[in-house]
Amino acid sequence: MKRPDSEYEATAEETWRVFRIMAEFVEAIEIMSEVGPAVSIFGSSRMKRSEPAYKQARQMAGLLVRAGVGVITGGGPGIMEAASRGAFENHGTSVGLNIDLPNEQEANPYQTISLDFRYFFCRKVMFVRFSMGFVGFPGGFGTLDEFFEAMTLIQTEKTHRFPVILMGSRYWNPLVQWLREACLDTYSAIDARDLDLFHVTDDVEEGVSMLLDFIKEQNAASVRKGPASVPSGPPVPGAASAAVPGQGSKLRSRNQAGPRRTKP
Repeated sequence: MKRPDSEYEATAEETWRVFRIMAEFVEAIEIMSEVGPAVSIFGSSRMKRSEPAYKQARQMAGLLVRAGVGVITGGGPGIMEAASRGAFENHGTSVGLNIDLPNEQEANPYQTISLDFRYFFCRKVMFVRFSMGFVGFPGGFGTLDEFFEAMTLIQTEKTHRFPVILMGSRYWNPLVQWLREACLDTYSAIDARDLDLFHVTDDVEEGVSMLLDFIKEQNAASVRKGPASVPSGPPVPGAASAAVPGQGSKLRSRNQAGPRRTKP
């Protein structure tokens, strides 16, 4: 029995979707592999510039880039803008992994490397693969999603362990309490050691110190073992510092004309 034309069309569409996904991965990896050591910073897109968390994210990003570490964000407003801004103002690498959304996300102007993604899962891979640490500021479902994905990957040893810093005890401690009381004590759904996979703090300098100590340890280990022995999986990225522009239509780097220095 002959299948309706609509079924053939649906199959063809799915086939081409696979190629779009492949292209998004390939172009992003080509660009991100040249970024060098970097830390991903997450948090609410709704955070106002007057909020303490915004100022902390901006300060943290500045400290990181002054130490030679790039900053990766989701490229949007709020905490993402604060982190991008801190990196940009201190003449460091500020990577924005933007996403096409129904309610169009406006890219913040503080990005030296800006990529546009169609698929969330491609974007999420870039955060993990090319970051040497995660920082979570107060945020919504997206921030919590990135946090729990990091916990899952580290817990299951699908990625190397890397520092996960949670900024803001007032925001994060209730979640930690729920993890301890419900997930651990009541249901035994996690191990006690899983609560050591992240660190909650209100001190920006403490968070930065933990991240930099880890990066130094990784660099020292790489030197001792030699290039051939460095693990190929996350979170250890490439060692170069300049990005290579992409050429795709949906995934593109905006650093081709140099950094944008637009005032807020």
